[in-house]
Amino acid sequence: MSTDLISIQLLVVFRSAAERELLRQGAGLAFVPIEVIEADGAASAATLLAGGAIDLVLLDSVLPGAEKTSVCQAARASRHKPFIIAVGRESDSTDVDGSIRKPATADEAQAVIERCVRTRLPARALIVDDSATMRSIVRKILVASRFPLEVAEVEEGIKALNMLKQGGFDIVFLDYNMPGLNGLETLSELRRQYPDIAVVMISSAESEDFAAQARQAGAAAFLRKPFFPADVDAVLYRHYQIDAPQRSGR
Repeated sequence: MSTDLISIQLLVVFRSAAERELLRQGAGLAFVPIEVIEADGAASAATLLAGGAIDLVLLDSVLPGAEKTSVCQAARASRHKPFIIAVGRESDSTDVDGSIRKPATADEAQAVIERCVRTRLPARALIVDDSATMRSIVRKILVASRFPLEVAEVEEGIKALNMLKQGGFDIVFLDYNMPGLNGLETLSELRRQYPDIAVVMISSAESEDFAAQARQAGAAAFLRKPFFPADVDAVLYRHYQIDAPQRSGR
């Protein structure tokens, strides 16, 4: 994940001036430049969203429901379509993209801010599967995600390892049953050479032992075929360390 020449415009919508200041301190310690814009309620937030290129909105979960809904509607209507994260307990009725716990110290605020910022930074995903159909399915799900992912694909393990030598990948979706190196063999080599890359193992195997074996070998997550977009979304939210939104009726 490259952070070269990237800056983030962050809108903090909190009634409490002290909590806004804490988040501003955390942003000042973050690994990318962040311009913090403050709003103390829905009306001022809506004006800022209409007039600026906001990348990320941090929304206090204790605001009244009508205000949170108003902020989310303004964000969805804005040209830039910012990512909206509820800070604290999330309301089911609020159309946010995720939620995260509320920080109590400057160090915690830095950690919260950095996790939120990563949701807006371009990341690269690699799909490794000998089935063109499966690669197409996973690609469509990733491209449709709210996370900004650049997606590449290869059909077997050796080609994947060669592509990873070029650098710049953040997450790999790796099938088990492939010609040449199978998924676990590829995973073992990938973990040895690129320990910072997250690997999601994919398999049709029914055995829970296989999922445990994949995790023991270093997989960050396991997807069992057939899976659905919500399953991939759940993996991505865990990767970004953001809680997925809980919708009524889901």
